[in-house]
Amino acid sequence: MNITEKILARASGKSSVAPDDIIFANVDKVMIHDVSGPGVIKVFEKLQKQGISVDKLWNSSRVWVAEDHFVPSAEKISAENIVKLTKFTKQYGIEKHFKYGMGQYGICHTLSHEEAMVLPGEVYVGGDSHTNTTGALGAFACGLGHTDVAYVLLNGKIWFKIPETLYFKLNGKLPDHVMAKDVILKIIGDIGTEGAAYYAMQFGGTGITEMSVESRLTLCNMTTEAGAKNGIIEPDQKIFDYLAQRGATNYTPIYGDKDAQYSKTYEYEASELEPTIAKPYSPENITVVRDIAGIELDKSYIGSCTGAKYEDLEAAAKILKGRQVKIRTEVLPAAISIYKRAMENGLIKIFLDAGVTVGPPTCGACCGAHMGVLAKDEICISTTNRNFPGRMGHVESQTYLASPMVAAASAVTGKITDPRDL
Repeated sequence: MNITEKILARASGKSSVAPDDIIFANVDKVMIHDVSGPGVIKVFEKLQKQGISVDKLWNSSRVWVAEDHFVPSAEKISAENIVKLTKFTKQYGIEKHFKYGMGQYGICHTLSHEEAMVLPGEVYVGGDSHTNTTGALGAFACGLGHTDVAYVLLNGKIWFKIPETLYFKLNGKLPDHVMAKDVILKIIGDIGTEGAAYYAMQFGGTGITEMSVESRLTLCNMTTEAGAKNGIIEPDQKIFDYLAQRGATNYTPIYGDKDAQYSKTYEYEASELEPTIAKPYSPENITVVRDIAGIELDKSYIGSCTGAKYEDLEAAAKILKGRQVKIRTEVLPAAISIYKRAMENGLIKIFLDAGVTVGPPTCGACCGAHMGVLAKDEICISTTNRNFPGRMGHVESQTYLASPMVAAASAVTGKITDPRDL
């Protein structure tokens, strides 16, 4: 069995499982946020009207809550949703509630690793499609809808069909100016946005071993854009060290068997990869940056669960240091802990000196909700994960998806730019 199969076998009390088996798995951790949480609350209210008890959760210590999509509150409804979440966590004794404006908070898919909320070998589900991100720690991590999350909160388990697994092997070390974002865009360009529908996407090879933890998180994050059930990487010493720095040492990592089976294997040479960009209106609509260099831009956005980890900010700062941006540019660190580290190490000053606006952690602009949405006909280069029509604002705006390095280089010139050409 591979790692996904072994984790799900452990969680369902089975000695072995195979693709297409239906299992009922115990869940280790569950997350809701300020968009999915109110939806789950509505399900609870509906169940209560049907006479089903919702008096207590299966285990409130295994539940955590993030405020990230509509913070700072965009309007009255989003403000009311934060109040609903607060009442919910108090009612059910949920202590792990990362509240906006009260110290550490941030994007849910960043807190999951920044705060070591999820550990290797665990089954983790969240009320958001990019829950896949945290599979980079060696966990089975996937998103669920409101009804399924409500069921997990009450019962601590949920059913899964065992997915087939696609294996992506990366050989060698990435060249300078090529980031994990370029790798995953290349992969999605090759297999398409439905190429991994209900598959597990597993990454391995020397190229993955060479990658930092944060780079691996970028890969697993965008498995969602390929339709995958989950993205996953077997944990190694880098993962253990990363978690130990956050006070987490008590867990049991799980690994696939040496003779594990995969539905298909894709192999890439790191040295052959280049800065890559996804053109409107799909993450699979890729090309190398140099092929479309020179397209005029209105905005550069460096943020989101995909592109605002500390490593991402560091990469952007190296490009922006001593330079001035020529277009509206926003940098939004993905969590307060990352913001503080960036400030302590001088990155925030670099951004401000370059003319960049630095904002609070939020999903707002990425999902086209608030904090910097696009107007009609505006063109943006973004470190986010989706670029379908209207994703970041007006339905007639355009978003190009790129790495933090490409987004920063493009901010300096005001047009799409390969960082090697600065």
